[in-house]
Amino acid sequence: MAQPTNLYDTYDTTGIREDLVDVIYNISPEDTPILSAIPRAVAKSTKHEWQIDALAAPGANAVIEGDDATIDAMTATARKQNFTQIMDKVIAVSGTQSAVDSAGRADEMAYQIAKKSKELKKDMELSLSSATLAAVGTATAARTLGGLQCWIETNGDAGTSGTLSTGDGTDAPGAGTNRAITETILKTVIEEVYTAGGDTDVLVVPPKVKQTISGFTASTSTPRFSNAGDRTFDAAIDVYVSDFGSIQIVPNRVMAGLETLFLLQTDMAAAAYLRDFQVNDLAKTGDSEKKQLLVEFTLEVRNEAAHGIILDITE
Repeated sequence: MAQPTNLYDTYDTTGIREDLVDVIYNISPEDTPILSAIPRAVAKSTKHEWQIDALAAPGANAVIEGDDATIDAMTATARKQNFTQIMDKVIAVSGTQSAVDSAGRADEMAYQIAKKSKELKKDMELSLSSATLAAVGTATAARTLGGLQCWIETNGDAGTSGTLSTGDGTDAPGAGTNRAITETILKTVIEEVYTAGGDTDVLVVPPKVKQTISGFTASTSTPRFSNAGDRTFDAAIDVYVSDFGSIQIVPNRVMAGLETLFLLQTDMAAAAYLRDFQVNDLAKTGDSEKKQLLVEFTLEVRNEAAHGIILDITE
């Protein structure tokens, strides 16, 4: 069939209003598991310091009746440091853009501030989980905080030829041969943390490693149907009950592609803020509005022996 002659249709008209939904759909992940799990602290200088200590190893202890008291050896506390890192996002919106009627947001600047705030927190999460080295900085080089990978030396497991950091934030782990995560590796590091005095409460992993861990019990006889009537199949392990306590397993999207797992005692680390999140107006130099989102913080590893690290893990 063909259209009748002189039929006026949508292909001929120029007056149809646009059909633009007044919503902006954004599914980019914004969760920050490590930053959200550890407590906040206050930094008062760009060089943030704290002290750690340890008890002497247990030993035989028997004293002769009536003997003079002997002074035991004592050790000083150890002083640790990390540097605050400045992070920002800068937004500039033209006067015209602010004046036009934009779909999906009433105010372009407000929308961009909200969006960039989420991006800034993800940048912070990346710094915490990375092998960035602590550096004091100069007039031409930015200060950087030492990430978690550069702090854990006591408890960990690396692939063949791999090494852990020396635990002061200034050197990264040495790369080893990649391998898949196994329950044996995980249990070994959990035990190391416990023996050192730590109480692991969170295991933070890349997304694909979370799936591997959820398969740890797949070959056992343990039923994985939570409710046969609802035809529900449990294919995930969200809490690992070890011999030394329960550990929440948290996938971290920011760590996708990272070959590292963190076993954390969350109250033994903190994000220490010298300058909390702020929005600063920048100088107006023309027909635009400029704002800077800024934060200055560092990682405070209160005692690295409370944590564990598993390196060189393939996804």
